[in-house]
Amino acid sequence: MDKKKARILVVDDEERTLRVVEDMLTPHGYEIIVARDGAEAVAAARSRQPDLILLDILMPKVDGYTACNTIKTDKKTNAIPVVMLTAVGYELNKELAQSLKADGYLTKPFKLQDLLGVIRQFLPAS
Repeated sequence: MDKKKARILVVDDEERTLRVVEDMLTPHGYEIIVARDGAEAVAAARSRQPDLILLDILMPKVDGYTACNTIKTDKKTNAIPVVMLTAVGYELNKELAQSLKADGYLTKPFKLQDLLGVIRQFLPAS
């Protein structure tokens, strides 16, 4: 019997970042769902129920902070771990992400080992 692949929702407005993360994670057995802004992220979280969300902060339409807050205050999605994956590494931004109940924070650029390490904190069986 095949083990169910863990689903990771990757949210970023930069196509290159989406491709890089997908290329990094697919060989490790993860199913990747992509969204290009916070509004798409919230909709995908509700409809697809991913096991983990990697969420950029600076995006058009709905930013990552707003999307994180919406996901974490919705009973249907609040248990999904959210890791902010962003080029913004300031301590104040990390504190804001934590206050919105983000579960983790990883700064771009990142190495594959760092990304896998963060993912395994939330998906230990993967």
